[in-house]
Amino acid sequence: MLTYMRNKLVNIEMPADGIYVAYGFLDDHIYSLETTFQVDGKNMTIQWLKGHWNRYTTPDCPAALDPLQEAVGLCLTDDGFSQSVHKIVGRKACRHFANLILECSDALLKAREMAENPDGLPEKDVAPATSASEGSETGSIPTEPARKNHRIPFEQLEDAPEGFTIDLHVHTAPASPCASSSVDDIISEAKRIGLDGICLTDHNYQWYPEEIEALREKHQFIVLRGNEITTVQGDMVVFGLDEDIQGIIALKDLADKVAAVDGFMIAAHPFRGFLAVSGDKLGLDIDKAAARPMFALVGGMETLNSKVTVDENRFCGKVAETLKLPTTGGSDAHLAGEVGFYATRFSKIIHNEEELISALRAGDAVPVDFRNSQ
Repeated sequence: MLTYMRNKLVNIEMPADGIYVAYGFLDDHIYSLETTFQVDGKNMTIQWLKGHWNRYTTPDCPAALDPLQEAVGLCLTDDGFSQSVHKIVGRKACRHFANLILECSDALLKAREMAENPDGLPEKDVAPATSASEGSETGSIPTEPARKNHRIPFEQLEDAPEGFTIDLHVHTAPASPCASSSVDDIISEAKRIGLDGICLTDHNYQWYPEEIEALREKHQFIVLRGNEITTVQGDMVVFGLDEDIQGIIALKDLADKVAAVDGFMIAAHPFRGFLAVSGDKLGLDIDKAAARPMFALVGGMETLNSKVTVDENRFCGKVAETLKLPTTGGSDAHLAGEVGFYATRFSKIIHNEEELISALRAGDAVPVDFRNSQ
């Protein structure tokens, strides 16, 4: 039986007056890492920082430890703090460390406010101190100018001369316990970077149609609903199924439910961690992977996902090509700054979930590296 678990711990201490020490720990079946750093309470700058890998997937992971030191001296209360962490740590070192540092920083700022207001809880939340990756980061929206883009104004959705791009795999808080950014922050970021729409695919969570419609009207933006459902054979992104499925379900049972409502099911990151953990031992190759019975039950495969390695995405793409399955891209965002890392481009405007399913079934979908292409 396939199992998956993720644990995250953040702890803030004050060993001396005006000194804060933050500790963060992330552990799942693929990665395990921790970080500790000290902050001067007077100027809120990082004085020292340590990182440690307990478990990782590639030889590149340990190389991320040295670049962590470039975060020393950053100020937690600067407007560009989260962007700096993502640029310095996320790009040069590892996005998992970047997000863990930002999660700790957000908790530290809240701890400081509570320390300064010991008689009661803060009147309002501290502004989030982050914006990008791995299932538990809080997200402030980056403040750099929006990229130039072709996004069609919501009130003028008539044609798509340059294609219509949607992030098909997005998580929000609190609907997904592992996510940290609110749905409003997620949508605002999607608009800022020039996406044409997003799909809310929270874990085993059903958005009501009226909620989706309210979000579309509020943001004047295409918002669609889906669901990421856990099966014995892995995670599936499903569209068109209204049933609220909790826990782990057999893939065949889920496939039958989706087929009964003319929905569409995509195998999400089907090889995440598999190549690193067991591929070599099993002698996995394209043909053997394509022969897995699960792929006969899905309508498409997610071949670009920001939570897996480049090699795993590439391998998935080759399997999908062998099987002649439609392919998609999605950020798997759990934080606003991750939205649109990967996405899916369609040749026509997608107004609603029915049109999305029709386009996916017709193979009118191309996975794209959206953020890097802007």
